[in-house]
Amino acid sequence: MANKPITMSKLRHVLKLYCQGQNKLQISTMTGLSRNTVKKYIHAFVGLKTTWEDVNKLTDKDLDELFCNEPTPFVDDRLAALHEFLKEQEKRLKQRGVTLLRLWEDYHQHDPQGFKMTAFYRHYNLWKRRVHPSMHMTHKAGDKMFVDYTGEKLEVVDATSGEVKAMEVFVAILGASQLTYVEAVESQRVEDFIGCCENALHYFGGTPNAIVPDNLKSAVIKTNRYEPKLNENFEAFADYYSMVILPARAYKPKDKALVEGAVKIAYMRIFASLPKELATSLNELNERILALLNLHNSTSFKGRDYSRQQQFDEMEKDTLQPLPDKRFELRSSSVATVMKNGHVCMGADKHYYSVPFGYISKKVRVLYSKSIVEIFYKYECIALHQRVRSAHNYTTDPSHMATQHQVLAEWNPDYFLAHARSISTEVEFYIALVLRKKPHPEQAYKSCQGILSFAKRVGHLRLIKACQRGHAYGLYSFRAIEDILQRGLDVFEVEEDRQLPMPDHENIRGKNYYQ
Repeated sequence: MANKPITMSKLRHVLKLYCQGQNKLQISTMTGLSRNTVKKYIHAFVGLKTTWEDVNKLTDKDLDELFCNEPTPFVDDRLAALHEFLKEQEKRLKQRGVTLLRLWEDYHQHDPQGFKMTAFYRHYNLWKRRVHPSMHMTHKAGDKMFVDYTGEKLEVVDATSGEVKAMEVFVAILGASQLTYVEAVESQRVEDFIGCCENALHYFGGTPNAIVPDNLKSAVIKTNRYEPKLNENFEAFADYYSMVILPARAYKPKDKALVEGAVKIAYMRIFASLPKELATSLNELNERILALLNLHNSTSFKGRDYSRQQQFDEMEKDTLQPLPDKRFELRSSSVATVMKNGHVCMGADKHYYSVPFGYISKKVRVLYSKSIVEIFYKYECIALHQRVRSAHNYTTDPSHMATQHQVLAEWNPDYFLAHARSISTEVEFYIALVLRKKPHPEQAYKSCQGILSFAKRVGHLRLIKACQRGHAYGLYSFRAIEDILQRGLDVFEVEEDRQLPMPDHENIRGKNYYQ
């Protein structure tokens, strides 16, 4: 470069002023260097394609080697052969267990007359600095998947109403091969975020050891330098796919520099290449994105003769963990108290599920997905049921019921029959039928309690007549008695109602048919 190299502090001053937007003449005036000297160092800095922050991290020795004592590449055949070897073997360093020492051993075996270990290391560092001036992190194959959302959104138009909706765009990238996945989604809510992460894993055909998300609420509820609080559902998703979560530090974009770069490439190769005519559905938009994504992954790296897909197939595909047989199901949770009938109510469906009788009156945690309901007490799963969405009905595991130990509970059939007998024998008879209609008497306890509570609200006489009418109709439930009382049907005599003339018709069998 210059015949008389400048001091490293002055070189740093020149580069800092240039990055702050000063022109060459201003820098020359402020530093006391000639314009040609300033021009040469700025030209070298621009050629490295790096940033002031990266350069400023270098020691004076490294800075001197980079700007003032840079060796001339390919000075002889031996060095040219080494550079060619490094170019071919560079990808191997991303594989597990492959170190620079292992690379030197292979080089020495390939070319015994080549450089010794110390010279090999020195020339490798110089070569790497020219090829990768930003000194990026080396990622091991199958180690990490980085995920993020783009800042810009894509739009979808409703073909019927003409309404235009903005869609979020999710991006995921594998650290070693840089194989990329892009998907448009309605929102950044946890269900959409987890769905995108899962789709990315299925696109890659396996799971890495770790996933590196940004600090969005769907992944990290509360940031912390040492122990961030993770979203419970996202943590369960990572556990299901045998991954650990390594959230990027807040305001540290270099922790996820790969996905930040993938976002920029997505703008250039996907956003800019989409047709101007808007898609009419999210599925149609994702089909367009997928076609451009596959083209991007199969395009060779700049200056390389292999693509992301080829690099993935060669060095990372076999390092990924296999996918589970079933997809992850997002779970919601609620807290409930076990009722005296040995069931808990899941508020989302207003359906009742049984638990072992020993947990009566305990507070439990109910976790439910699209198909499964799990009930936990102090982190122990005490009941597992298939989800049923019929309101005000019961799902009961016979092994949970304690019919043979009913004397241990306050509620039992004798308790309700005795209470009904204190009102009248008609009510007792009706309550006995309510208990008999359920597969397990415990399922009828809430209904019996509700029916007997009408004695205080409407009086014994009305409840007796309502039970008589309910029996006449063959209806044995709380809702039947409630409906009769609300509509005032108990004021009519049952016998009069039974003697209403029945029209003659061949499709009407009459009351005797069912006896």
